[in-house]
Amino acid sequence: MEEITKYFPNLSENQVIQFRKLEELYQDWNAKINVISRKDIDELYVKHVLHSLGIAKIISLQPHTTVLDVGTGGGFPGIPLAILFPEVQFYLIDVIAKKIKVVNEVATALGLENVKAEQMRAEQVKDDFDFIVSRAVTNMPDFVNWVKEKVKNKSNHDLANGILYLKGGDLTEELASFPKAVQFSLADFFTEDFFETKKVVHLPLKHKN
Repeated sequence: MEEITKYFPNLSENQVIQFRKLEELYQDWNAKINVISRKDIDELYVKHVLHSLGIAKIISLQPHTTVLDVGTGGGFPGIPLAILFPEVQFYLIDVIAKKIKVVNEVATALGLENVKAEQMRAEQVKDDFDFIVSRAVTNMPDFVNWVKEKVKNKSNHDLANGILYLKGGDLTEELASFPKAVQFSLADFFTEDFFETKKVVHLPLKHKN
């Protein structure tokens, strides 16, 4: 928890309580359904929660914004972002039913009324969203194909609507065909070694009318 309050000092009392509950909730659920690797569960706050919140260092989501989290797994980055932005609507999807069960149970335990989670493929989603977030579920060209028709045209942020993608390593080759993609290094915001090569990639997307 220290890492969360260090980098996000303006949390409300309720948000602090919600973030603190994450450890017990995920340890409990991970014992029943393995949604986080065994070696990572002890570093939940850095490798999962803080990593997810890296997106919040790039953009402050406005109330009534809609966000789709594709391949959310156990609820990352969607759950931490939903705690941080209670007036933003989050739709978390994953193809694995047991992971969505965990997400729904965690969201209920935290009282997160701004989270909806369903077992679904990105291609099946019918709605449009301001932003689509994910943590490296696939390469960027495939990901863009999944979600390119699901972005609202009207933007209410300084960053244009589109993809906010958490990924690590050298992305030069992967992003070669996306000249509008911008990489933000999380090492500029977080000092832990884990973030040395971690980035948020912003890729603006518009409907092709």
